[in-house]
Amino acid sequence: MPDSVPPDVRSRIMSSIRGKDTKPELVLRRGLHRLGFRFRLHDKRLPGKPDIVLPKYRAVILAHGCFWHGHLCHLFKWPSTREEFWRKKITRNRDLDNININKLMESDWRVCIVWECALKGKHRLPHDEVIETCSKWLDSESVYIEIDAKYKGVNE
Repeated sequence: MPDSVPPDVRSRIMSSIRGKDTKPELVLRRGLHRLGFRFRLHDKRLPGKPDIVLPKYRAVILAHGCFWHGHLCHLFKWPSTREEFWRKKITRNRDLDNININKLMESDWRVCIVWECALKGKHRLPHDEVIETCSKWLDSESVYIEIDAKYKGVNE
């Protein structure tokens, strides 16, 4: 199926997509800061430059966009144009995510992934609930957690 948007417009749209300071990331940062958590942003010394780094808790929080990281939820759909390009790109993103998460955990960092669908879309969770889950996780001994729209406290 051909793209319904001219190439120059599509290029402008895609170039405006942010890699930092995304809405889900800002929701997490504001909520955690409100609860008294202090953190660093995009620490280049750590694998993958995690979105939120909490050195006191030896923990990182990754705010993953469902499209860019290939999360199989209602917000993700494989593009119908340039299929080979997108499959390679998203597969590579997933591979890099796994490599970086493994490196972080091998270095004794705790990892929390908050998927975009947990904060946005028709199945989203209340923002306060996501922030509270992150807060409880930070105060726990748990090493890894993923929070998405289907989160029920069982994928830790």
